[in-house]
Amino acid sequence: MMIKGQIGSDLTNDQHYVLRYIRKKGECTSTELAEVFGVNKSAITAIITRLTDKGLVKRTRDEGDRRIVYLALTDEGINLFENAEQRIHALVEKMITKFEQEEITAFINTYEKLLGILTELESNQLGE
Repeated sequence: MMIKGQIGSDLTNDQHYVLRYIRKKGECTSTELAEVFGVNKSAITAIITRLTDKGLVKRTRDEGDRRIVYLALTDEGINLFENAEQRIHALVEKMITKFEQEEITAFINTYEKLLGILTELESNQLGE
C-alpha cells in the first residue's frame, strides 16, 4: 500500500511493472511482455492501450514486417516512471534505516537463498 502511494494514482501496479520492463529493455513487443508476465496477450494489449492513451507508451511498426509492433516509453512515460522510482527508493531508504546492519545482512542472505531455491525449482520444472 505504501509503495502504491509512491507510484501515484495515475498508474496501476501492473502498468508500473510494464513501464519498468519497457524502460529496462528500451523497446519490446506485446508478445514478449505477455511471455515475461505470464498473461494472455489480450491482458497486455489492454494495459498498453491505457498507457498509450495516457501518452506514456508509443507504438512503432517494424519497417521490414508491418505485423510487428515495437513498444517504447515516450518522454512523458520516462519522466513519470523515473519520478515514481525515485519516490519508491526514498521510501525504502527511510525504512532500511530502521534496521541494524546485521539484520540487513541476514535478510539479504535469506533472500538470496530463497532466490536460489526458486531458480533451482524453476529449472527442474523446465527440464521435466
